[in-house]
Amino acid sequence: MSDIAPLSGIQVVDQTQALAGPYTTMILGDLGADVIKIEKPGIGDNSRQWAPPYIGDQSCYYLAVNRNKRGIALDLSAAGGREFIHKLTRDADVFLTNLRTTAALQRHGIDYETLSAINPRVVYASISGYGRTGPRAGQPGYDLVSQAESGTVALTGEVDGAPMRFPTPIADMTCGLFTVIGILAALRSRDQNGAGQFLDMSLQEGQMTWLANLAGEYFAEERDPPRRGNRHPQVVPYEAVQASDGDWFMLGVASDNVWGAFCRQVNRENLASDPRFITNADRIANYDALLPIVRDIIRGKTCDEWLTDLRAAGVPCGRINTVAEALGDPHLIERGFIVELEHPALGLIKSLATPIHLTDTPLVYRRHPPRLGEHSDEVAAELGYRRGDIARLRAEGILA
Repeated sequence: MSDIAPLSGIQVVDQTQALAGPYTTMILGDLGADVIKIEKPGIGDNSRQWAPPYIGDQSCYYLAVNRNKRGIALDLSAAGGREFIHKLTRDADVFLTNLRTTAALQRHGIDYETLSAINPRVVYASISGYGRTGPRAGQPGYDLVSQAESGTVALTGEVDGAPMRFPTPIADMTCGLFTVIGILAALRSRDQNGAGQFLDMSLQEGQMTWLANLAGEYFAEERDPPRRGNRHPQVVPYEAVQASDGDWFMLGVASDNVWGAFCRQVNRENLASDPRFITNADRIANYDALLPIVRDIIRGKTCDEWLTDLRAAGVPCGRINTVAEALGDPHLIERGFIVELEHPALGLIKSLATPIHLTDTPLVYRRHPPRLGEHSDEVAAELGYRRGDIARLRAEGILA
């Protein structure tokens, strides 16, 4: 096993806040990159104010997505701040921003044209609601709105209930994941041709990818897919069922072979040979006849009994856990999915790992989420600022 993480030697300048950008850079940091997070003096990342809950005086939201970074507080509206970030970007590998408009980027001297002229090798990632082109470029974008506009909210919830957003900021996180992929691809391209490039990422397009098979259904039939609740549009039975003790679990009969195994395990092999239910297409066509039978069978045992018996038969199933139950899963804990880091002011803090397991160059969890401006002096010194220069920047409110 190597002591070198996959992105060791890569420096990332992170001029983002909230979630999509910080989530991107946390993953890059987990992969070993040196991430320098830039925040506004006295205020910091918006997510520092998204609370309660707090741990000490720190927002739990902020702590969840900002490990493995060094933090500086820098006023980009001042000439000295722009000079500082230009020095910082001169040798950087990646620059990220989620400033909404091109005019704002130009005003702060951090638009792609300016930074790529300083450093032609920089991979520049822009995260915005709608991208930098098209009729909605420059409009503000938020996770909630992206979920709504993507069609996913209309499809989520009970059949006869209200539309429902996903409870976590899935549009932000998805955009973050695609931004990581884009950055890694751009770095690989730079390995081949020596040049950086511009990445134009949008929350809207990232969220649209969740339509996947539902978009395929629309393209095939040219009609809106209906809201189906827990029911799967192309696989039956594949949904939530309730056991005799009242607990719910997910039953995933995803093939005809698994259907046969299910029928054998529940001692109802006649269902496997019933012409209404032989193939998945048959089961979809006769859903209303089949599901009452399946539900009645499941009500015959407790949830734990079913999970034991069905897993033994090779039938996919899983308890519908609470958050506490999910985070306490011994399997995930053994695989190191809960990260524990010592924070100088808060003690031991926990967060979720990045679920990438590399045998030779594993991910590293080495830095607590930075306090506002925690590494300002350190980074300034690395850029060649002397002690007096740093004191002057602080006195002028440019650095904090």
